[in-house]
Amino acid sequence: MSEASQVGEVSEVSVMQSVLNSALECVVGAVETTADAAGVVFHRVPAAARARLGDPALDFMSSVPSGVRIEAFTDAAVLELDVELTHLVLEGMESPGTALDLVVDGTLREPVRTTRESVVVVDLRTRDMQWHPAGPATLRLELGTAAAERRIEVWFPVASAMKLLDVRIPEGTDLRPALDSGPLWVHHGSSISQCSEADRPTGAWPTIVARAAGRSLLNLGIGGQCQLDQFMARTIRDLPATAISLELGINVVNHDSMRERAFVSAFHGFLDTVRDGHPDTPILILTPITCPTAEDRPGPTPYGTDGRFHAADRPAHLSTGSLSLTRVRELLRQQVDARRQEGDKSLHLLDGTTLFGPQDTPDLPDGLHPNPAGYRRMADRFLPVAFGEEGALLGG
Repeated sequence: MSEASQVGEVSEVSVMQSVLNSALECVVGAVETTADAAGVVFHRVPAAARARLGDPALDFMSSVPSGVRIEAFTDAAVLELDVELTHLVLEGMESPGTALDLVVDGTLREPVRTTRESVVVVDLRTRDMQWHPAGPATLRLELGTAAAERRIEVWFPVASAMKLLDVRIPEGTDLRPALDSGPLWVHHGSSISQCSEADRPTGAWPTIVARAAGRSLLNLGIGGQCQLDQFMARTIRDLPATAISLELGINVVNHDSMRERAFVSAFHGFLDTVRDGHPDTPILILTPITCPTAEDRPGPTPYGTDGRFHAADRPAHLSTGSLSLTRVRELLRQQVDARRQEGDKSLHLLDGTTLFGPQDTPDLPDGLHPNPAGYRRMADRFLPVAFGEEGALLGG
């Protein structure tokens, strides 16, 4: 089978009409969009924060549309997307390509894949980058019988940055926003929540949970960028969330960005800001999952020549107040307990090692990020705790 037929790239001429503006009204799961003459990028971090920090890594991860999707009603038999894709890969590795997912009337179809993407090869040790550009990809999604209206979801990539250039359907057909898929669940976390290692967009563990629980997901899992930033707290504060979960701690250790004193204060400041807009909304704090190299050693955790992350050696006198994952879990438990004693009974804690623990490390190939099987296991374990009969995030 040719690559074009595998990925659904257009091979036949059809009488199609652009419905880009209508499609943009159907997009769910982004904080904001930016547009230029070529197309639209869906961001998960506010523009003001990205401009102030001036961090290319933050800007890139913001533009990776993990959890962003089109939710629409349409009577079209096919849908075409023109996209520009950019995929970061580590030196010595190859891109697996980019996948989009299609759900038709609740049924998940096979993913649509393409290898037509710009690839940026990054050496984490030297920060050198090699750019291998590619042009736009045109993807064709087969939806079903013509003239039969159906509800569709098109889930965008979890690892590649994406610019949407155009959306087309056959002339004489229509595309309009669908009803909400459920109450809004806002989740914030690290790369372990963005899930770039998932084998398809709906394989990200927050997405698996949201689809099973009947929740509309806003995934603010931003790779490498979960640092208890006030701009993320304000973003969550201002959203109409009915449930909030926060996967905290791993990036603080990865980057060695805080000591105990700053971490505890930043945690309370973050929650105080969120509570300004959500005084009674259920909030679930998720402590770090297992990461063997940093369990009892402080960060930073640079990427090694063996393709795994390792805790950097440092003199003992420079480790006072530094954070290991074990210590982060202890501090989060203590501070959540303290806030509950103050009266915040809608605040809950979940030990991340109950989602992915020492017994699961065979599914931790780089020592930090779960593989697709690991993410599915996390979803299976999180779902009943958060949205089961007595789930911590019910009530919204």
